[in-house]
Amino acid sequence: MFFSPSELQRYDRHFKLPQFGMEAQQRLKAARVLVIGAGGLGSPLLQYLAAAGVGVIGIVDGDVVDRSNLQRQVLFDEHDIGRAKTDAAAERLQALNPHVQIQLHPVFLRSDNALDIIGQYDVVADGSDNFPTRYLVNDACVLAGKPLVYGAVSQFEGQVSVFNWMQGGAGGPNYRDLFPVPPPPGSVPDCSEGGVLGVLPGIIGSMQALEALKIISETGTTLSGYLFVLDALKFETRRFRIRSREDNPLTGIAPTITELIDYEAFCGLSNSIKEHALKEISAHQFLAWRQSGEIFQLIDVREAHEYAEHNLGGDLIPLAEVAQQVSRISRTLPVVVHCRSGARSAQAIRLLEEQFGFENLYNLTGGMLAVENIRTKEGDFS
Repeated sequence: MFFSPSELQRYDRHFKLPQFGMEAQQRLKAARVLVIGAGGLGSPLLQYLAAAGVGVIGIVDGDVVDRSNLQRQVLFDEHDIGRAKTDAAAERLQALNPHVQIQLHPVFLRSDNALDIIGQYDVVADGSDNFPTRYLVNDACVLAGKPLVYGAVSQFEGQVSVFNWMQGGAGGPNYRDLFPVPPPPGSVPDCSEGGVLGVLPGIIGSMQALEALKIISETGTTLSGYLFVLDALKFETRRFRIRSREDNPLTGIAPTITELIDYEAFCGLSNSIKEHALKEISAHQFLAWRQSGEIFQLIDVREAHEYAEHNLGGDLIPLAEVAQQVSRISRTLPVVVHCRSGARSAQAIRLLEEQFGFENLYNLTGGMLAVENIRTKEGDFS
């Protein structure tokens, strides 16, 4: 495969590696890699794939850049706030290496588009941050016969592995061998709820890039069959063996999954919502209540540092402390419960209704974000 004079200079240090050289760089240039998510993991992953000279890099992400992303999503800066992540990422990557081709998929991955998108690539790297997408990506990669580079972060811990990597004619273990069933809904907070140390996705995403480059270049030994775990606080690492399970519904003795399923339902999300519908109040109605002098209690279930930065004047009861502070919540007045976007407040209401019998709770739809959006457009009603 032909390299221009500019590429020969750019990849000079790769060419000099005794176990890499020109042949491995040619494999990189011919490769097509898909990255799911241009967030905390996707940011370093995409940059190192582009810098290394991967020929075609696909990006799947239907989100826009938010200021809260910038603490860890180093692809973006203040000027990108409000832009589609795919557009902002492509601009940055092309500036980093104009010799690579960037293909954009500005959508969220779903069961009805996953196989079509994944089928276009040789290797898939998952930078998603939720369980339905992780199971979806895994299943689609197994059904499409694609190797999957897995990464995940939570607070101070990160994980990396390689799934469905063909060895000796057979695919290696996959995500369902490691996690046969998803955790209960709400039991594992995402980054917006539990937080994450900003540098951690940079470390884990870089490790994902390393594994993807080894797969493509056929260099070294991958993490297939192992889960690598990093505890960033203690700077301790562990490596666990992953073995294929006979009851794996995709690759076990008697497979039961032959096509993509409803992953929200599989992870217990859509079912729990249907079984337990919450009373809600819109941001417009909430502001109208305040303006009219309606008597109600407002509960803020965010963390103390979020409350200190900005709040709506409600009583602070962090989500983790709700069960211990039930006595502070009125059973006679209407009670509006809110968080940043409505997710944590919904969890708090389900807990209070199911375990403590509350019937007077309203979830603020869209949380503080929705209220602030109205205030910005229409003025402050408080």
